[in-house]
Amino acid sequence: MHSDDLAVALRLADAADEITMARFRASDLVVDRKPDRSPVTDADTAVEDTVREIIAELRPGDDVLGEERGGAVGDGRTWVVDPIDGTKNFLRGNPVWATLIALVEGGVPVVGVVSAPAFPRRWWASAGEGAWCGERRLRVSGVSSLADAYLSTTDVRLWEPRENYLALMDACWETRAFGDFWQHVLVAEGALDISADPIAYAWDLAAVQVIVTEAGGRFTDLRGEPRFDGGDGLASNGLLHDAALGVLQAGVSAPRTT
Repeated sequence: MHSDDLAVALRLADAADEITMARFRASDLVVDRKPDRSPVTDADTAVEDTVREIIAELRPGDDVLGEERGGAVGDGRTWVVDPIDGTKNFLRGNPVWATLIALVEGGVPVVGVVSAPAFPRRWWASAGEGAWCGERRLRVSGVSSLADAYLSTTDVRLWEPRENYLALMDACWETRAFGDFWQHVLVAEGALDISADPIAYAWDLAAVQVIVTEAGGRFTDLRGEPRFDGGDGLASNGLLHDAALGVLQAGVSAPRTT
């Protein structure tokens, strides 16, 4: 059971929400660029610094990996933090962004919180206790055929080779690009059937992995390994996972039937 750790994660999310909502659409928002040209705002760093302070107080023996301040996932307990997932949306005034907080034990995420206060919505899960949004317990869809599946990615242009993802698009019923955390929690809700990230970091995926799996779905990297730190990710309702992996790896979709 991880009820105490989940309570800590929810407290961290509360602190993050207070900071992010105060800076969202602020006229004096400070925006810089990291070496990879991705943006970082003063809200990103303020959230991570605050989260680290609270963890140091409440869980002083735990490690922390954060997008802005670094760190590593240790052999024991590590909190994995993305202070703002969807920073480009945040700085443009688009409400689709969230703080992602996960607790990883022995390399496996056991607690995950995704808090999107501008919606406002929050999703959370802990190992063996299910996945939730408000009072609603989450459950993945029962779609069992790619031809009936609803698929999302972050940006088609990021796929190499692009033809592999286009093949999966062709195999599915409908596609969108909801992107980032949003597509993965939609899989957990049963509103999407498959979500795929060609490029992602541990802090992008640790929290959503436990939410998707606790909702009855499956989460792996693009090689089929059940991990959040493989540099990419695939979430599904489980029924479609092997078929989606097969298309992505081969770049050839089965003929569609109408």
